[in-house]
Amino acid sequence: MNSQRASLREYLRFLATVTNDGKPVVLETEQALSLHFDIHATQSLMSVRDPNKLVLGYTRTMMSFLLLQPTPSRISMIGLGGGSLAKYCYHHLPSAKVVAIEIDPAVIALRDKFQIPQDDDRFEVICADGAEYVKGQDARPDVILVDGFLAHGMPAQLGTIAFYSACHARLADDGVLVANFLENDRDIPFYLEEIRSVFGDSFSVSLTEDSCNYTLIAWKGTWELPSLDTLVTRARQLETSHPLNLRSAASRLKRGRHLASDHTYWQRLTR
Repeated sequence: MNSQRASLREYLRFLATVTNDGKPVVLETEQALSLHFDIHATQSLMSVRDPNKLVLGYTRTMMSFLLLQPTPSRISMIGLGGGSLAKYCYHHLPSAKVVAIEIDPAVIALRDKFQIPQDDDRFEVICADGAEYVKGQDARPDVILVDGFLAHGMPAQLGTIAFYSACHARLADDGVLVANFLENDRDIPFYLEEIRSVFGDSFSVSLTEDSCNYTLIAWKGTWELPSLDTLVTRARQLETSHPLNLRSAASRLKRGRHLASDHTYWQRLTR
């Protein structure tokens, strides 16, 4: 009961703190820390008991890029938030250099609270506009993760043909682009057309593990996805070192190839 009262007290304090001006606010209870820009949506969620665990289903689904790139040497992330994906990749992919690009210095200022590692030879946080960052040519990541959101939703510049073209050019020759879309974003059909203009049919889009968001996975080249049996075999091998439900992710990845071209399905979002 005391724990419940403490959680309620923290929540009431959180409600009094939120100003709806787009500034990040942290809700802290005995069990979890969460990052918010308003009272309506959770940007990031961290378990106090296991800070490196991917609590939100969409973050686990975004990690299904491992089925195509199991041992990336460099990962670029557009959007830091509470650092869930950054921490997971840093701790579970020890051979990878992880670079997180975050446009809001107020979000970066919360990195210690969310136990985000300090910069070192394998990890770096850069305060910059991700849409501009990917235009650079200093390094070619194997994976680009796009999870950049402001209070009003995904910034427009992260859903344009110019952005996707820059990502395609920046990626390594066998690189993979992963993007998180809100389920209620009516512009998803537009994003998919822009993706198709750049990546051709080399992409998949599916509902996330908790069915709250959509995850896009696009890859350079015209090769087809491996068979489901092959992907499931890879998933079993990866699950020995990754606490993720990658077998389920493999099925969603294959189904997402058909969903990506189902115009009737996406038309419902624009009505």
